[in-house]
Amino acid sequence: MSFRMVRYLVSTLIATGALSAVSPAAFAEEKSYTVNAPDGVALAVQESGNPDGPAVVLIHGLLGSRLNWDAQVKSARLKGYRLITYDMRGHGRSGKPTNADAYTDGRRWADDLATVIETSHARKPVLVGWSLGGAVISNYLAAYGDGKIAGAVYVDGVIELTPEQIVAHPDVYRDMTSADLKTHLDGERTFLSLCFDTQPDKVTFERLLANAAMASWDMQAAVQSMSVAAADGLGQAHVPVLLIYGARDALVKAQPAIARARQINPNLRSVLYAKSGHAPFIEEPKRFDNDLGAFVDSVSNK
Repeated sequence: MSFRMVRYLVSTLIATGALSAVSPAAFAEEKSYTVNAPDGVALAVQESGNPDGPAVVLIHGLLGSRLNWDAQVKSARLKGYRLITYDMRGHGRSGKPTNADAYTDGRRWADDLATVIETSHARKPVLVGWSLGGAVISNYLAAYGDGKIAGAVYVDGVIELTPEQIVAHPDVYRDMTSADLKTHLDGERTFLSLCFDTQPDKVTFERLLANAAMASWDMQAAVQSMSVAAADGLGQAHVPVLLIYGARDALVKAQPAIARARQINPNLRSVLYAKSGHAPFIEEPKRFDNDLGAFVDSVSNK
């Protein structure tokens, strides 16, 4: 079809009102760019959805990248929002420093998130952190406060790295940092499997496994000692906070984590997905997208 014909058809549809019900978000193009954290680490950032809609920053977990949020980026329910994803340090297409303190210092992860918010010019975004991403939100709140955000969602988020809240898998974490390549990759495969009670389809799992293999070995060894300022961060948040956890989580102990978070911040709200494991946004995407959309709407209208 020629460009002239396409232009004619679009003009005709506009004239007849056939496009009047279509959201501008339907025409938004994805864009990718790179920003630099204060310590020089390059961060790969991506945007999709409606550039004029409420901003949502989606923060993945350990061994992930923006690809973890693929269902949300493609979700019809969330197309009206400005969805901002980024690959955290040591992951995906972002920089992978080799020094341990680049990962153990929780402030650096907080600075990364602050840099993404500032350089994207996101106005009062909702922060959504999965697993390790929850710890990043807490560290951000401790360092920067909640004045520039509208709310926060912890998705099976790490509240604190304690035995009371984290399921012990010493063999898995040992294998993930093994110098032997086969052992390392097998450890990552096992870790990824533990993320789901209902396993994703083969293509999705293989893509996420390849995604995991891109993660820095240095990061995987160091991040287990990452500082998490839960009391100073989550505990000081005055904006609305929602916790979404899978009841069948094999990595984070859902009930103890929720109980501890509520002890730190009694005003938060929690939802437990009875049929999900560690990744409810992948295991029950429609329900998750509806819950996230409702939360964003509620805080964006204030």
